[in-house]
Amino acid sequence: MAVTSERTATEIRSESREERAAKGKAARAATPRSSHAGFTRDPKAPAPLDLLARQDATRVAQLLPIRYGRMSVSPFTFFRGAALPMASDLSGTPVSGLRVQVCGDAHLMNFGVFASPERKLVFDINDFDETLPGPWEWDVKRLAASLEVASRQNGFTEHECRRVVTDSVAQYRTAMREFGGQTALEVWYAHADIDLVNQMYAGRLRGHRRKEMQKNVASAHNKDNLGALRRFTVVRDGEVRIAPDPPIVLPMEELSSRPEDVARAREGLGALLAAYRATLEPERRSLLDRYRLVDVAHKVVGVGSVGTRCWMILLLGNDDHDPLFLQAKEAGPSVLEEFAGPSEYDNSGRRVVVGQRLMQTVSDIFLGWIRAAGIVDGKQRDFYLRQLRDWKGSARVDTLDPRDMTTYGLLCAWTLARAHARTGDSVAIGSYLGSSESFDRAIAEFARDYADQNEKDHAALLKAIKTGAVQADSSR
Repeated sequence: MAVTSERTATEIRSESREERAAKGKAARAATPRSSHAGFTRDPKAPAPLDLLARQDATRVAQLLPIRYGRMSVSPFTFFRGAALPMASDLSGTPVSGLRVQVCGDAHLMNFGVFASPERKLVFDINDFDETLPGPWEWDVKRLAASLEVASRQNGFTEHECRRVVTDSVAQYRTAMREFGGQTALEVWYAHADIDLVNQMYAGRLRGHRRKEMQKNVASAHNKDNLGALRRFTVVRDGEVRIAPDPPIVLPMEELSSRPEDVARAREGLGALLAAYRATLEPERRSLLDRYRLVDVAHKVVGVGSVGTRCWMILLLGNDDHDPLFLQAKEAGPSVLEEFAGPSEYDNSGRRVVVGQRLMQTVSDIFLGWIRAAGIVDGKQRDFYLRQLRDWKGSARVDTLDPRDMTTYGLLCAWTLARAHARTGDSVAIGSYLGSSESFDRAIAEFARDYADQNEKDHAALLKAIKTGAVQADSSR
């Protein structure tokens, strides 16, 4: 079903705080908080493997075995790659009618640290491929389910899993109520830099985990353009070039054996960069103009994104030690559009960029979008571009114990609430959530049932691989 109920910024602005709070409480009558509990898939709903196969039609066929190989590793990796099946499932669950800009794929691995333009390390959502206006509950349920699935994978007891989820959802609830009491500017400026993360959460970590966090912060600082230069390039015939690592990284020369194809692709890439340049602010265009194009390669990324077209673009500035690595990632329609309504933007790359700028406190200075002919096949596609690496880092979720998983869940939940409060009615949502644990308990029950379903879906994938119905390569 498509969700069309939406409160615009104009409607919010014209109402008093009391009126907005009353709307939130009134929404409880139509959609009680307890109604979010549990999950049973509609027997008429399409099977997850059928939905995934539908996505395959627009992806690079040679890379699909890598996609399914990565998803087959565990129920958690399957969950990460199954944004469309979960969107289909969520479309039939209760919603309050209050909408925000949603991430669309808010599982716990899509949060992490990166550099702000002021060169501070911040923690935020870092994947917006599926972003779209929609029900805030969908993001909360995907985050909660991911915490349950990851906790099970780490061997937690049923009680420990439930505590991780309920504490995290409670953090979302209390944070949203706190944002509802702040001014619009206070909400807009709120962010979690590494100092705030230490202040709010580091005290909950055990000694060895605090040391690991400090090590991860130091490691993130090395994941910059110079680090990418060392990792992804070689010097060939006196020139810096992207190093091949097939099938994960394929430089342009290896994409076709015909020189004319490579020459046409290089010409097309120049046009692509020119179109992208126009989406940047003038001062950032000036900075981009200091760099010259050197090389490009196709790169396999993520779990759910495997098979989409993603390009690494190497540019150099003053010399060979002044690199700028950009990533141009294909953007298709959000998996939510079938259920929450189409995007207002006809360019899916722009949809991603606008959504990211709305939800993140700070975004990459080179974030932009284009529609351009494919570098190899000439077909028109939408892309968004950003730096490949800029102090990026993420948690080692598979090493977390129950206490540390809870701490990480709290941080992700606070961050999600802040992102939702930037574009939605935090007063109404906070009022709907209330001060009791009713919503927390309901979402914990949903997460438990959805994790059960996810395990069945993962088992179905393994069976399909075993019978040969699905081809998988788990070596990469």
